[in-house]
Amino acid sequence: MNRRSFLGAALAAPMLCGPASSQTGGLAAPFGADHPLQQSWQAWKTLCLAPEGRVVDGFQGNASHSEGQGYGLALAALFGDGEAVSRIIDWTETNLAVREDALLAWRWLPDRTPRIPDRNNASDGDLFYAWGLILSAAQGEAEAKTARAEQITRDLVRRCTAPWPDGSSRQVLLPGVSGFRRPEGIVVNPSYYMPLAMHELASACAMPELSRLADDGNALIADLAARGPIPDWVMLTAAGIAPAPQPFSGVSGYEAVRVPLFALWSGQAQSPAVRSYADMTAAAEDVGGAPTVFDPAGQGVFERSTHPGYGAVAALANCVTTNEVGALMPGFTADQPYYPATLHLMALVAQASTFPRCVPI
Repeated sequence: MNRRSFLGAALAAPMLCGPASSQTGGLAAPFGADHPLQQSWQAWKTLCLAPEGRVVDGFQGNASHSEGQGYGLALAALFGDGEAVSRIIDWTETNLAVREDALLAWRWLPDRTPRIPDRNNASDGDLFYAWGLILSAAQGEAEAKTARAEQITRDLVRRCTAPWPDGSSRQVLLPGVSGFRRPEGIVVNPSYYMPLAMHELASACAMPELSRLADDGNALIADLAARGPIPDWVMLTAAGIAPAPQPFSGVSGYEAVRVPLFALWSGQAQSPAVRSYADMTAAAEDVGGAPTVFDPAGQGVFERSTHPGYGAVAALANCVTTNEVGALMPGFTADQPYYPATLHLMALVAQASTFPRCVPI
């Protein structure tokens, strides 16, 4: 789907989305051209964004994912980079908008034929991409972007939600349309919930179901934090929360670090996930590198990383929970792979937009 067909397809649908009013009083204005973080954004683009608009994950064989396209689009919008916004949308609509519904195929492989061997979606990628469309609407093509965001949001609610198996009225965000409903329960990734994006899309697109889904996600995350380190994946059964089946990761690791990060970005300083993560990282011995993978039983650290993106998330969580002024957040560097670099930039955005007292020192 090229830009012409993107515009035509989006505008052909009834448009429900419009200006959003978030929990913080409206969509955040883009960072100005003179904002100190603009240099970090340019460095991230040099590392991760190919000229054609593809966000490249070099650590994963130069693959691209709907996650990366969504992250890139939201960040480009927040930095007021209309040119990057257009490139990311063009590539995404041409290469990932291949499903019969409005959702995106989750992965694109440059060295495979076909390049999309699995057309399943990833709901976090769809969520961030729709949010990025809304965030960037004021920068041009507002009607087409908001219409496309509404299509994605509608199909997320329609195809990627399910009732909790415990018989309650709560709803669950499925990680994708296919593969996560099991006879014994539903497999869930807690880091796929991004409260701020969900509430702003719910408001912009008049879909209160998405806002309720975010609230139910917060309740799930609080339940998980009360049990110990939040796992990368869990299973929800009729009897409650259970470990995720193989091959899903049951440790608290590279996926789960996004749970406190997204809570912080959403202004949820009192989130149990933030407190739990801050306590775990503060308690870990300083033996080189930020702790990245925790024993789900709470018995220690399995892995560490010297990539500063992980340390940036931990430093922000520590500052917010201790009421300190100034955070020991490292300055952004492109000397790290796509994933920690993206977490790093997101943590800096969260600090600048939500927790000004935690200015990096």
